Amino acid sequence: MGTALLIPLLGTMLGAAFVFFMKKDMSPRLQKSLLGFASGVMIAASVWSLLIPAIEMWAESGHWAVLPAAIGFLAGVGFLLLLDELTPHLHLGSSKPEGPRSKLSRTAMLALAVTIHNLPEGMAVGVVFAAASQGAESVSLASAVAVSLGIAIQNIPEGAIISMPMCAEGNSKAKSFFIGSLSGVVEPLGGLAVVLLAAWLTPILPYMLAFAAGAMCYVVVEELIPEASSGEHSNLSTIGFAIGFVLMMVLDVVMG
Repeated sequence: MGTALLIPLLGTMLGAAFVFFMKKDMSPRLQKSLLGFASGVMIAASVWSLLIPAIEMWAESGHWAVLPAAIGFLAGVGFLLLLDELTPHLHLGSSKPEGPRSKLSRTAMLALAVTIHNLPEGMAVGVVFAAASQGAESVSLASAVAVSLGIAIQNIPEGAIISMPMCAEGNSKAKSFFIGSLSGVVEPLGGLAVVLLAAWLTPILPYMLAFAAGAMCYVVVEELIPEASSGEHSNLSTIGFAIGFVLMMVLDVVMG
């Protein structure tokens, strides 16, 4: 299980390593496609790997089976919204920081933005493994690995999207790779924390699954889709979204 929690981080590091092999900035077409792909993977993981199992865990409650999923989802969105408001951060492609005023450097605020982005992904991996380890019928160990693999695949373009613009801004390739890789460290740490607390979280696992789904969907709607849809080549982000969604759906169904 420990190795599986590291898979998403390895995806981020692989993507960040693109800075050593690609001489030019990432083209807008490729960036749009990758942002769409990442959005599709995260939405599919939220639905197939988190929300549906959360509802199935309460299936015996009849019409009320959807209640934990609804409450957890809204709580996840609210948590990320609050985190977004309280943390000074800077999104890629933007020159205006968000959150409270801060004297932090541009690099530090960019790293905080990525950390906020990656936190729900780490929680999602951890809570799915926690559910599988507690014997939840609707979540198998194979489906937990599928979530980890899906997010790792999504993290490859994400790592490149972070490291390459940083290099283009004048940072060294080594520093750009380091910051890009560091952005993914929060994922295994968040996942491990959830797994270690699994015994205490068992009664609220449906809520936690939905919470992670809500947090991931917030990131997609607040950050990824606006960036992917603005300007030219938005049709490529739509195609990327479809491919990412289908890939994650197939991974979850085949391995689950």
